[in-house]
This record gives sequence, structure tokens and C-alpha cells, in this order.
Amino acid sequence: MCEIQIWLNRQEFEYDIYSLTRAFYPKSAVTVHCTDAFPEESMQPSKDQIFLLAWCGEKDIVTECRMEGQPLAHREAALVFPWERAKVKSQIKQLLYQTLCQFSGRTLIWGNLTGIRPVKLAADFLEEGMDADAAKAHMEEKYDLSPSKSGLCVEIALRERKILEGLDYQSGYSLYVGIPFCPSICMYCSFSSYPLDKWKTRVDGYVEALCREIQATGRMMQGRTLHTVYIGGGTPTTLEPAQMQRLLDCMKECFLLENLREFTVEAGRPDSITQKKLEVLRQYPVTRLSVNPQTMNQKTLDFIGRRHTVADIEKAYGLARDMGFDNVNMDLIAGLPGEGPQEVAHTLQCIRRLEPDSLTVHSLAVKRAARLRLFSQEHRELSMENSAEIMSMAESCARDMGLVPYYLYRQKNMAGNLENTGYARPEKAGLYNILMMSEKQTVLALGSGSVSKRVHPDGRVERCENVKDVTQYMDRVDEMVERKRQLLE
Repeated sequence: MCEIQIWLNRQEFEYDIYSLTRAFYPKSAVTVHCTDAFPEESMQPSKDQIFLLAWCGEKDIVTECRMEGQPLAHREAALVFPWERAKVKSQIKQLLYQTLCQFSGRTLIWGNLTGIRPVKLAADFLEEGMDADAAKAHMEEKYDLSPSKSGLCVEIALRERKILEGLDYQSGYSLYVGIPFCPSICMYCSFSSYPLDKWKTRVDGYVEALCREIQATGRMMQGRTLHTVYIGGGTPTTLEPAQMQRLLDCMKECFLLENLREFTVEAGRPDSITQKKLEVLRQYPVTRLSVNPQTMNQKTLDFIGRRHTVADIEKAYGLARDMGFDNVNMDLIAGLPGEGPQEVAHTLQCIRRLEPDSLTVHSLAVKRAARLRLFSQEHRELSMENSAEIMSMAESCARDMGLVPYYLYRQKNMAGNLENTGYARPEKAGLYNILMMSEKQTVLALGSGSVSKRVHPDGRVERCENVKDVTQYMDRVDEMVERKRQLLE
């Protein structure tokens, strides 16, 4: 581990430069200095320090890496003209990537990409008229992607285009409803989730506020076609049957559900799933259920605070099947504490026996809000590393089960600088997931911490957020409604 000092003179590129550096040196402390004074050549790092320079001059771009006792890594190129922020950002990232490759002796399978939607880039190239081979080659040239990842992006982009064919983006929309409560807070979680045992007496009040937001926004969306509904969280199935019924009745009264192509409910925690709750869901047009084990290793479940057993997962999944749900997703996380290829192989073996209709494989993202960051500092003996080998194992398992990749996204601080990928059987892909990542359709998001996105005809995306704090949301729900009104107008 070393300390990395970054000097740059364009603050608008700080995130991309920082993210790319962390991808090469994920365990190093990184400090960024934004300055107008180019560091002198005499300014040299001490032992266990790396100096990184990323400089946009008036006519050229310079990137350098300096480390005590190592040859200087240096790249420079003429600046693209006329100045366009997107083009300059792309140029400096590519130049910096080449410098870091030379300096570290490594390459990255995702090349110089730092954004969360690489498939969207592939889709744009295809819409511009490139064929699959040309789009793949362009991604490898422009973003230094490995052939495996460029191929995966193009494959998914082509599949998404077929799934979305004929969907009316302009008059249609999707609906997200957030339930922020969980049986317990998982160690890796950075969402705005609240433990049910401490908030049980406030759930009725939350549902009441949520129904007020549903009623008001339902009136705003009259005349538009609702394509997908996603009830997420948190854990929506922490609601008691009567609370769930009240919520779903309100949604049915306020939104036209006749043209729905998908209705998903996250039942992410098996310890929140009961027959009575599933009986309530069966009364409504719920087409897709998500039962999320994350891992099938009991030791890991105990570590991360899931408070249920592997047997509970299998029982909840079996109950969903017995109740007639024919589109069940399962989520896994690669990179959990102490899990390597052997542990992941065991999880995949268990999942193969259950035969879900879709499988979403996440690469662990340790964010500042997660208790797992503190845990990792206290338990350094436990690795939290994902690898291309593990993701390849998961992909092979999914394809062997007849599941193909249909959506993909990346996050900050992902283990191994990898990705999250959804796999599904034909006709079982999560349409809401595709629409969220492709940003082709307006998403109306309700509940605390949710983010609505209006997609304009020119492709521009405008957002508005609900407050994250549950108490604030309940007290200020009328303000949240007004934010939606201004967004949609």
C-alpha cells in the first residue's frame, strides 16, 4: 500500500481522475490537489509515495507518474479543438490510463471507463448505425476495454434493444415505490434503511404518507401509460399483510394498471416472507418477485448481519413457487467478507438447484455509509475482493442454467473494479432494470429517499429527490408532491 498525491488544474475532471487512479490502487490513500501551479520536476515523492500529474494546458495534455527509485512514466498529447468538455475528458482519461498502465505494469478489463452505464455507450454506437463488430472495436479503441467486456456490452445492448422494441417512451412511464424498512441492517448496506424493530410503530404513518403521495401523483400522470412498477427498498415485505394490502389498493385506485408489462416486488429478505404476505401479492398483478440470498454460506450470512439461515432462503423460495410466482429473481453479492472462488462456487451450486428465472450478480461496493468499511479495517485478515475469475464463474453458471445477460451497471468503490450483471431466461428479463439503466423513459419515484427522473424528448434527464429521512418524509410529503409537480411540468 502506498500514498498517492494527485495534482490537476481542472477540477471538473477530479472525479474521473480520482476514480481511475483508485481502480489501479484500490487500497491506497489518495489525496487530490487542484492548483494552477504545475509541480516542479524537483518535487519528488518520498518512499511509499506516488505523485500523479494530470494537466490540461492551453494546447496540450500531460500526465505523469513519479515514484522514488522508478523511471518517470510520462504521456502527452495535443489538446482536441474546439474545446468540448466531453471530448477533453475522454482524452485526458485515455492518456492517464496509458500512463498508469506503463507505471503499474497492469491493465484494467474495463479500461478507462469510470461511469456506471457502459452498455448505454454501446447502445449509442449501435443507434448511430455501427454494426456489432464496429461498436465493439470502437469501445476497445476509445475506452481501452478488454474484448470480453466490449463484447458483453454490445451483446446486452442488442438484447435490450430487442426487449424495448415498440415501447412508447414519450407517453409511457415507470413507477418506483420505496419501502425503507428492513428486518435488520446488513453490514454492507448504504441505502436509507431503517431496522423494523425500532420503527415498527411508525410504519402505519409512513404508509399513510406514501398513500398521500400516490394519490397526488396519480392525478398528475393521468393520460400517460404505466409500463412497469417496482416496489423496492429496504425490504417491502417487512410490511404486514394489511399494510401491504392498503398500499396496493391505493396504487390500484390511483394508477391505471391495465397496460402493465411488469410488476416487481422485492422480497429481498427471506426472513420477511410469509404465506399471508404472498397471498396478498397474488391478489394484484404482481408478475415478478425477488428473493435475495446474497450468499448461500451460513458463516457469511452471520458475518454480514442477515439474521436468517440458508434453509430460510430455500423455504421462502419454495413458498413463492408453491404460491404460483413464475418469475423469481435471486441476487448474489461477490466479494463478501472471507469469500473466494470456493465459497462462491458453493453458492452457485445451490442456486443452480433452485433454478430461479433470473439471477443478478453484484460486485460488492463498500461505500462510506456502510458499516462494512469499519468492519474491514478491524478484520483485515478477511478478504473482500472480487475477481474476474469469480464473475466468469457466475456468468458460466448463469448461461449453463439458460440465463443470458440482459442488463449491466457499475458503481463507485466496487470490489475488483468490476460490475453488476443481470441474467434472465427468455421473456423473464427485468424490464424496469433495463429502463433505469438505459434512461429512455421517465421514472416516477415515490417514498423516502427515492429519485424521480424525467427523460425529455432530446434525451436530457432531469431529476428530483425525496428526502431520505423517514420522519422528514412523513412531515414534508406535500413538499415532495410539489417537487414532482414542478419536475413533470
